[in-house]
Amino acid sequence: MFLNTASPRRSFSIPININLHGARRRQTRELVHAAVQHEQEWSRGADGRGGGAHGARTQVPVSSVGEDRAILLGFAMMAFSVLMFFVVGITTVKPFVNGHWAEEAGCVLQRTQVPEDWVDCRGVSAVPCLRVTVNLTASNRAAFLHFDEEPVLHATECFYVPKCQMDRAALQDEVQRVKDSLDRRLGTPSSCLLDRAGHPSHAILNRKYTLSRALLALLWPCLMLGGGALLVGLVKLTQCLARLSAEVSGEAAAAARLASRLHAHGRLYRLLRRPSMQSSS
Repeated sequence: MFLNTASPRRSFSIPININLHGARRRQTRELVHAAVQHEQEWSRGADGRGGGAHGARTQVPVSSVGEDRAILLGFAMMAFSVLMFFVVGITTVKPFVNGHWAEEAGCVLQRTQVPEDWVDCRGVSAVPCLRVTVNLTASNRAAFLHFDEEPVLHATECFYVPKCQMDRAALQDEVQRVKDSLDRRLGTPSSCLLDRAGHPSHAILNRKYTLSRALLALLWPCLMLGGGALLVGLVKLTQCLARLSAEVSGEAAAAARLASRLHAHGRLYRLLRRPSMQSSS
């Protein structure tokens, strides 16, 4: 009777222990398989040199079409500003630098004359020339008077030249009206500007190429050059910040993968250690 009552207990206790050990072994195998898969994914993403660098390299943004066009526009603006500097330097800055019309003197209008020889007007037609002579009170010598320094730069002695047109009668009437207006001021003293070193036989009433005009002409090329450089700099700064952000995000992702890997290894170690502790106990 005692043997029959004890045998059922032994027959039930042995399968229960076997089932518990089998479940632990299956759970351990599943964790090991998951860890092996995670390790393979890590090594595949690392490419043999660490996963963070490859991830950061694959996440580096490529410059878009808009950024390329913005950089091209910036360089085009800078190139066009250089061309503008060249043109403005020849047409405005050079006459201002070379002209020394700073000496003021007293001028007395002496004579107005319209020569019979007309001057050429851009190779299209010929126009009359009004020549005005003044007497410099300081040196008591004669000089040709001009409204500004433009005729002096073109090496002409004309005070007034009408616009080019084919009607000769209209040209003569226009020059005659200006001559009559100046004749009424003969003998009247006025103020004029001289350049004794460069043009001693000429005098002008007003300066056309002044410092303010030269600075105003240089303002637009400077603005275009600065705008182009600023545009290129902003695009480059945006690309640099995007690259740094991609590298930081790649490093953060690598740190997160490393932490998950360590966590998975810790769980595997605890699960493998638990059966050994139970068996030793």
